[in-house]
Amino acid sequence: MTRTTGSLPSIRVRTPGGEYDIVIARGAFGDPDAWGGLPKASQAVIVSNTRVAPLYAAALQQALAPHYRQVSLLALPDGEAYKTWETLNLVFDHLLGSGCDRKTVLFALGGGVVGDMTGFAAACYMRGVPFVQVPTTLLAQVDSSVGGKTAINHALGKNMIGAFYQPVRVVCDLATLDTLPPREFAAGLAEVIKYGPIADAAFLDWIEDELEALIAREPAALSYAIGRSCEIKAWVVGQDERESGLRAILNFGHTFGHAIEAGLGYGQWLHGEAVACGMLMASDLSACLGLVPEAFVARMRALLQRAGLPTRAPGIGVERFVELMRIDKKAEAGEIRFVVIETPGRAIVRPAPDALVREVIRRHSEAELP
Repeated sequence: MTRTTGSLPSIRVRTPGGEYDIVIARGAFGDPDAWGGLPKASQAVIVSNTRVAPLYAAALQQALAPHYRQVSLLALPDGEAYKTWETLNLVFDHLLGSGCDRKTVLFALGGGVVGDMTGFAAACYMRGVPFVQVPTTLLAQVDSSVGGKTAINHALGKNMIGAFYQPVRVVCDLATLDTLPPREFAAGLAEVIKYGPIADAAFLDWIEDELEALIAREPAALSYAIGRSCEIKAWVVGQDERESGLRAILNFGHTFGHAIEAGLGYGQWLHGEAVACGMLMASDLSACLGLVPEAFVARMRALLQRAGLPTRAPGIGVERFVELMRIDKKAEAGEIRFVVIETPGRAIVRPAPDALVREVIRRHSEAELP
């Protein structure tokens, strides 16, 4: 699955919706091989946010200038709270106002929010224009930029309005992680950690052994962690593009985590923070179902705490928690379905008794908010 795109290492994603490369390299922005073979068009639009654009938009515009006659920039408000219809319409306003046609290529420069909204806009504009993911956060590089899930949030549920729409390329420049704040870097580690329990027990061992090197952002450790994470996701997505079966395992911890995000109000906790807490809750649920020993729960708690991630959910109330989880995309006929660990390195999706779920929520939550 790992190959080279020009002189750069890359991973090939093969889905019915399209095949494309994930380019992973430090300094990728300045390497012509990262941008060769992109769709031809007269215009390109970089969609970023007000925090990332001042750091990297100029470098990306310079890289794209030889390929497109016009490269414009749209900087959206920054944060999960802006992953809305109103912000999405700003993208459409820019595209229409700039006279963009159906060959125009969109470049998503930023984290998961920018990537999701740019991809959704690309899927909708003129019924589909090409887009390229240029993720600048660890979470986006290992998860949200790969696989073609695009969406915006609704007050009642995260990522509930969107489309499956594959990018034509993903370009990960590891140098962009140098400016990532520690809290956001830790949130990205949650998605790296996720891949071990669900698909690769040896990778989980490696993460435990190399966590300090990852936290220190040592290039070799980062390169391996991002590459292995993308390999696993590419393998899963290649078998199940539209989450009809296997792909659901990528949501380990997300059913609980999305409820935390929606219950608090989007943006209060980072997505990776909510997923971290959700993974511990899902691990405990796995133990309660007799699938893994209690020692696995303790192992996950220790690893997440070492990574600087939260392991106790906010007190949004057990019933509110359950209500929000019933809106989860894996729910069927109101029955909540959870990604649980059958054995380290293998995940399955199944329902769980409500009483057990409520007990897990109580055990891992702070006192309820007044």
